[in-house]
Amino acid sequence: MTEMVHGASPVRSGEPILPKWWRTVDRWTMSCVLLLFAVGLLLGFAASPPLASKTGYSPFHYVTRQAVFGGVALTAMIITSMMSPLLVRRLGVLGFVLAFTAVAMLPLFGTDFGKGATRWYSLGFTSVQPSEFLKPGFVIFAAWLMSASSEIFGPPGKRLSLLVALVLVGFLVMQPDFGQASLILASWGIMYFVAGAPMLVLVAIAGATVFGGTLAYQYSEHFARRIDGFLSAEVDPTTQLGYAANAIQEGGFFGVGVGGGTVKWLLPDAHTDFIIAVAAEEYGLILVLAVIFLFMVVTVRSMFRLIRERDPFTRLAGTGLAALFAMQALINLGVAARLLPAKGMTLPFVSYGGSSLVAAGIALGMLLAFTRTRPQGEMHDIFRRRAG
Repeated sequence: MTEMVHGASPVRSGEPILPKWWRTVDRWTMSCVLLLFAVGLLLGFAASPPLASKTGYSPFHYVTRQAVFGGVALTAMIITSMMSPLLVRRLGVLGFVLAFTAVAMLPLFGTDFGKGATRWYSLGFTSVQPSEFLKPGFVIFAAWLMSASSEIFGPPGKRLSLLVALVLVGFLVMQPDFGQASLILASWGIMYFVAGAPMLVLVAIAGATVFGGTLAYQYSEHFARRIDGFLSAEVDPTTQLGYAANAIQEGGFFGVGVGGGTVKWLLPDAHTDFIIAVAAEEYGLILVLAVIFLFMVVTVRSMFRLIRERDPFTRLAGTGLAALFAMQALINLGVAARLLPAKGMTLPFVSYGGSSLVAAGIALGMLLAFTRTRPQGEMHDIFRRRAG
């Protein structure tokens, strides 16, 4: 009778929170995230001292800050992963509202730190990039709307989620931040597809995206410059893409050796957006493939666990978070290898950055909460009961 009501996983009433969490959480995914963070610290020792010396800090100033931010991120990940999907949804929607308000207020109170894009709030001792927290919040909010639309007399959640996505993209483009805007649209498209979107609608959205990109190329000098640099037959060796491409070629299969790389002295963003170039030059293709493998394990394991989930919100939200995690890594790696235009996007858990690290920790904590083994989380239980 217990299996008929609750599924194949036994229910242990009165079980303490920590043992229950450890028994049900995906420990493989957690291990991969910890390894990614460890790789980020390792590369930080190589990539950050040149920048620290230029700015007058101690050699391992940025590594220390990375460790502190990482501790906060991993703590947030573990705490969030202990929550129920209902609590994650409530806090995610609240976080989305706060993050969206912060993004909307950037033109008034934000700063660009001389980079030409108003994306941050300066707090004196540190800075905050609200768009990093907006992404997981949006996934939760959109999944909530989409799942609600499947209920009897439910709201038109899919259309509302598209409207919200377009509004967010508009605010992000004004910064300008085309990279985060593309992640918002792509994650929404994947969730919409999983929710059962008609192919005609997806084709229409893809066409509208191409049209929007054409307009951005014509009217945004920032966007056009990056596209022209990507399409150019020859790479200027004095640009970030040129330095990164040369570092990857120099590294070969085994790398030039720890401390022997030169790209960290040439790239201003060697410890953030182009951290994989430092890895390729000093440690070679071996470490790069290991990093890619870790990202693949997290994404694939999460997707397989979500396939068995029968709650629409949990399935959609988990899929969106896994896709967001994988796409951000793919874009960062693609830019460094000159397979994609430069977008200024960090590599989750590996690149330096407080906002990106903490936001990634929260997002992975949500994903771990959605992929935990739950008594009613097995899709095949439904078919088993129907067959019986």
